[in-house]
Amino acid sequence: MSDPQQNAAAAAAPAPKQSNGKRHRLMTLIVLVIIIAAVAYGLYYFPVARFHETTDDAYVNGNVVQITPQVTGTIIFVNADDTQTVKIGDPLVVLDPADSKVALDSAEANLAQTVRQVRTYFVNNGQYEAQIALRRSDLSRAQDDLTRRMQVAQTGAVSQEEISHARDAVRGAQAALDAAQQELASNRSLTANTSIAEHPNVLAAAAKVRDSYINCARNTLPAPVTGYVAKRSVQVGQRVAPGNPLMAIVPLNGVWVDANFKEVQLKHMRIGQPVELTADLYGSSVVYHGKVIGFSAGTGSAFSLLPAQNATGNWIKVVQRLPVRIQLDPKELEQHPLRIGLSMDVDVTIKDDNGAQLGHTANTIYQTNVFDKYGAQADQEIARIIQQNEGSGPGTGAGTQTPATSSSERGKSAVKSASATKLM
Repeated sequence: MSDPQQNAAAAAAPAPKQSNGKRHRLMTLIVLVIIIAAVAYGLYYFPVARFHETTDDAYVNGNVVQITPQVTGTIIFVNADDTQTVKIGDPLVVLDPADSKVALDSAEANLAQTVRQVRTYFVNNGQYEAQIALRRSDLSRAQDDLTRRMQVAQTGAVSQEEISHARDAVRGAQAALDAAQQELASNRSLTANTSIAEHPNVLAAAAKVRDSYINCARNTLPAPVTGYVAKRSVQVGQRVAPGNPLMAIVPLNGVWVDANFKEVQLKHMRIGQPVELTADLYGSSVVYHGKVIGFSAGTGSAFSLLPAQNATGNWIKVVQRLPVRIQLDPKELEQHPLRIGLSMDVDVTIKDDNGAQLGHTANTIYQTNVFDKYGAQADQEIARIIQQNEGSGPGTGAGTQTPATSSSERGKSAVKSASATKLM
């Protein structure tokens, strides 16, 4: 080999050593970064991250109160529309009360007539007692006449025929007294151990009035809860039947979150654990606080319309999700309202897992008292009719109106009490 070639080979020999050194330093740096990242993650995971379970498969849920009629009728008044707020007791829909008013007037007239008939039963007791006294007097007189004739019969002053007539008079007077006593007993069986207001006939007629009154009152559909109107489908002039959905009311002050966690995330999740939530509506700047209050009795697929048939031959395992119910802070809901169906990000702190998954918490109670007044008003109307027709009140006419609302005015009161919305 020539000298120039040897010199060139000698000059090129140190280059691979320099390249290997750079690669070694780079690999060392990468390993150090990985080790530092692993240590940092371990320092974060073991004291913090392992005590949190998160999911973005969570949505706001709440009660949707359906407004449905209880009687058949034609809509004459609608006092609410979608997105509007209504308060408990506000009249939402009014049906034409003409038919129910006729039935109520008939039931009230029948009650008034029944009260007067029962009142006659009580009055007849005194009349039959007077009849008995009269018949006793007739019997005593007939017996005296027979006694006097029997005393002078030996002298021949009285004929046997006259004595026979006197005996017949005594038997007739006794029969008349027995008949009067039977009439009194029969009438007392209709009034024994009762009063006019508690008489079975009056109670039966009062029950018909109560039924007709409630049916008439049901022509006005009040709001059972305070909330926002949604899904309004009712129109003025529409003929509706019991059970037809007219609209819905959503009370947004009581919404909750259904978070669908994977089954592998539920091992340490318990009732009562604290939760932090954020909504896509407000972003991460608004954080809600709540707590786990319950777990669904089954996964979403188990309660689906067409549940999976896992016994089939083409089965493929899919990780299931279980809905977890989370209660929100009412004060935070008031400051930042949520709507049903909005997406939420959920972070449950599972550090304290001493609670139960199937807790024995108190049952949630939903109730409304807007319909309670119907029965009380019906009882007041019944008492008014009985008082007017039993003779203890100031008037005895069945048609006399008191300061209480008359049946002809009840059908219009709901319409007058609210401002009607014009339909263009």
